[in-house]
Amino acid sequence: MPNRDLHDQRRDYEGPALLREDLHADPIYQFSEWMEEAELSGILDPTAMTLATADTLGRPHARIVLLKQFGPEGFVFYTHGLSDKGRELALNPHAALLFYWDRLDRQVRIEGRVETLPRETVCAYFHQRPRDSQLSALISDQSQPVASREALENRLAAADAAYPDDVPCPRDWQSYRVIPERFEFWQGRPNRLHDRFVYQRKGGHWQIERLAP
Repeated sequence: MPNRDLHDQRRDYEGPALLREDLHADPIYQFSEWMEEAELSGILDPTAMTLATADTLGRPHARIVLLKQFGPEGFVFYTHGLSDKGRELALNPHAALLFYWDRLDRQVRIEGRVETLPRETVCAYFHQRPRDSQLSALISDQSQPVASREALENRLAAADAAYPDDVPCPRDWQSYRVIPERFEFWQGRPNRLHDRFVYQRKGGHWQIERLAP
């Protein structure tokens, strides 16, 4: 079995200083500014985020999903409601999000409770997706065992033939919104003396504190 030593895999971070006086009072505005800079930096998939959920025994699971909308009400993503993450969120409606933008030496952590969005919102977005993406979502029992790649492709071909025009929105396709209760903005700095600021809700307002790196 491989047994590799990765201690020498390291680099220094050269990000600019992140100062308290430079932060927006509202973390949504701060996130929006950083997202725009990530989009302009040439990072592939700047909307990609790690979504962490936990089952009822507290065992965590994490995967990458794409952020589709954000604003004062929260952060929205779509997935199959009977997937591992969908089942976990049904029983434990809390999640953590992590954005990592390597070109900018930045991370954003977001934690909060999760709610589902109305069916009409789900289907409206579903029908905006490319046709091939709609068909793939329709035939995939996400997270369930499948006999082979060929079996998937055969199901896709059958669905394509069955629905030459509109593809029906899958019954179990779902949209989730993470309503943030905590943000952390992390800026990589030289000598591992990183800048970290946390926003937490206190009595209806956001309280900002610097954290040790």
